[in-house]
Amino acid sequence: MKTADALFLSQGSGGAMNAADIVVSLLILGIIVVSLLSNVVVLICFLYNSEIRRQVPGLFILNLTFCNLLQNVSNMPLTLVGLVTSGHPGGSGFCQIVGFLDTFLTTNSMLSMAALSIDRWVAVVFPLSYHSRIRHRDALIVLGYTWIHSICFSTVATCSSWLGYNHLYASCTLCNVRAKTAGKQFIVFTVALHCLTFLLTLIVMCVTYLKVLKVARSHCKRIDVITMQTLVLLVDIHPSVRQKCLEEQKRRRQRATNKISTFIGTFVVCFTPYVITRIVELFSPGPINPHWGVFSKCLAYSKAASDPFVYSLLRHQYRKTCNLLANKILKRSPLNSSFRVEIKARTTAVTPTQPSISNHQQTNHSPNEGSKFSQRLSLVIDRSQPQKNPDQAPAGSLFLRFSFLACTHPVHPPTIRSAQTTEAPGGFSEEVSLDLQTHQPSPWRI
Repeated sequence: MKTADALFLSQGSGGAMNAADIVVSLLILGIIVVSLLSNVVVLICFLYNSEIRRQVPGLFILNLTFCNLLQNVSNMPLTLVGLVTSGHPGGSGFCQIVGFLDTFLTTNSMLSMAALSIDRWVAVVFPLSYHSRIRHRDALIVLGYTWIHSICFSTVATCSSWLGYNHLYASCTLCNVRAKTAGKQFIVFTVALHCLTFLLTLIVMCVTYLKVLKVARSHCKRIDVITMQTLVLLVDIHPSVRQKCLEEQKRRRQRATNKISTFIGTFVVCFTPYVITRIVELFSPGPINPHWGVFSKCLAYSKAASDPFVYSLLRHQYRKTCNLLANKILKRSPLNSSFRVEIKARTTAVTPTQPSISNHQQTNHSPNEGSKFSQRLSLVIDRSQPQKNPDQAPAGSLFLRFSFLACTHPVHPPTIRSAQTTEAPGGFSEEVSLDLQTHQPSPWRI
């Protein structure tokens, strides 16, 4: 009976690539290209935008980007070469170095995701004390632990000569054949490695993000009450506006659920097949299909390509920075180069009138008031301007903007600061000034 290693060698010595190898090779090549470009863009945004550099989550994202880029230029190309040549890429010493990087980078990236989930949990659950709880010094301590944790496991594997070319995954990583003399020691090491990295990160992410989701849903209920109260103070609610309110409420709840599902789902989909294959490999009496082994490794590699979009590029700050860089490269003047919040809302009352917003400003309080600040919204409802299309339903964009403000920061019920009615040709105008008491926003938004 052939051993597992002999079976892999016999399958890989044919010279010609079959259809499955070609498909997997193209998949790895696509992952390399997407991962390299997206992580480079994240790194450029970090270096270009000083606001991103000042935020604590930027350090965790920078560490994650570093791991992804280093894995992109070291492990992924060698796996591609191993599939194309169906052989051992490089010598034994070189493969051990690559195996060290594979264990170190995979462990470090997982722990960085756990750190990001904890940071987001603190930002959402404790928004008023976030800046005092999570500081750059604390982030550096957490990153130091992730590096020490990763280096310890990688060093133990290297000193024990358990790293080598594994034909099941077509890559230089932990190798059962080289560790067959170790017996139970290698089994204990492998199980401990995955329990203290994959399983620990999964538990932390599930606990923190589910608490974030719970807080997000409670905020959505508060936002609905505040928004409806505000609309009642301003104008009569048209049935179509009420319908848009309900639709926006549903979208807001789905948005929080979708984001959290993306964070946890991408981690589970990308790493679970590889970890399970690793555990099964320890106790399986027969060999595992090498095509499945390589495919599970490709899924683990794909996390490096999805991380920039999940944690960075889909956020407003990174999108804004990318637009500014694109306009600078193309020598175009951006339409809006500032990062300030502008309210441009339009509502229509039941009567043929067209209210308009006249002024919106932010007023910072004195330093002894901590992170609190107020947003003042002044609206002028001009009853003298006829509606162009009487059958047109109200846009309800004012509700959307109030929902954005309330979603962004914990907000108290708005108070009317002043209200004034003046005569105008053909009617009258009403000016309403509101004070929205908010708090300094945290880097994360639900």
